[in-house]
Amino acid sequence: MNLFEALLRPVLFRLDPERAHALAIEALRCRLVPLPAPPADARLAVTVAGFDLPNPVGMAAGFDKNAVIAGPLLAAGFGFVEIGTVTPRPQSGNPRPRLFRLERDGAIINRMGFNNDGQERVAGRLAARTGPRGIVGVNIGANRDSPDFIADYVAGLERLWDVADYFTANISSPNTPGLRDLQGRAALGELLARLLDRREQLAAGRGRRRPVFVKIAPDLDNRQMDAIAAAVEGTGLDGLIIANTTLSRHGLRPGPHAGEAGGLSGRPLFERSTIVLARMRQRVGSLPLVGVGGIDGARSAIAKLEAGANLIQFYTGMVYRGPALAGAVNRGLVRFMAANAVARVGDLTGRRTGEWASRKLPEEG
Repeated sequence: MNLFEALLRPVLFRLDPERAHALAIEALRCRLVPLPAPPADARLAVTVAGFDLPNPVGMAAGFDKNAVIAGPLLAAGFGFVEIGTVTPRPQSGNPRPRLFRLERDGAIINRMGFNNDGQERVAGRLAARTGPRGIVGVNIGANRDSPDFIADYVAGLERLWDVADYFTANISSPNTPGLRDLQGRAALGELLARLLDRREQLAAGRGRRRPVFVKIAPDLDNRQMDAIAAAVEGTGLDGLIIANTTLSRHGLRPGPHAGEAGGLSGRPLFERSTIVLARMRQRVGSLPLVGVGGIDGARSAIAKLEAGANLIQFYTGMVYRGPALAGAVNRGLVRFMAANAVARVGDLTGRRTGEWASRKLPEEG
């Protein structure tokens, strides 16, 4: 148990989750949280989608929705940071309460609904940011009332092109009605055609290409995974992020919030999301994959990499373990590589893909 878990978490957890989150953002923005220096070890370096990253550990979208603390997060030891989800117009999201802790499960249920300040304000903050100049991507989404979801993704690419290092099209949030329909083969094909065509136009006109990823759900069966793999093949997509929150409540302990509507993240998502990651790795060959879901330490991070991830991200783990988690995961990776004669972190990717892919999802048992 670290200092955050022993002293700060009990105080924060007495507060409403959204209030606690706002305080955490402000503390990081003001550099009020002392953090140990992240390890600088060449074995952690990895190159993915044209980026040379100091380590494979990323901040997942959802924590810094409005690009307030990208610099402090990079300073905390993250190899890259993803902000958002950002929609074209500001959006207040769903009514409160909409964020719930499941402390016994190390989990969160959220039905935030893409609450964010909109592209204009986020673009301004990214343009003005100071501090570490590491890789900062933008997770883009659609306004809830948009008549054309795909047009909103294209708008995000256009408006944020000059301030983002990469883009992630979030088509898997369960909290915007109809959004997950974009994971179907025909709809995903149309999204990729329009989005990537515009990407190439912008790259030609402005002289720099931006990688584009798509974030998918963990609630996919084998047929749906086949369809996604077929839709992305040969498109020029730079990678998949696997996975978003789940609608499943399998294995949760009884509690006051276990039945709340929304997406579940945290420890109960780990097995499901890692199996889906491995199965997608088998389907997409060498396409870069980012593993997300249930990472709360070095052991779970290593498992994600071995299942097939090139990079990893987390968010809920930091809620429970504190802002020093990125550094702790990186130090754990270094120790594991030293103990197992692994020359570089990229050598871990896919070592146990078959083993993970062969496991049964909770509902398959």
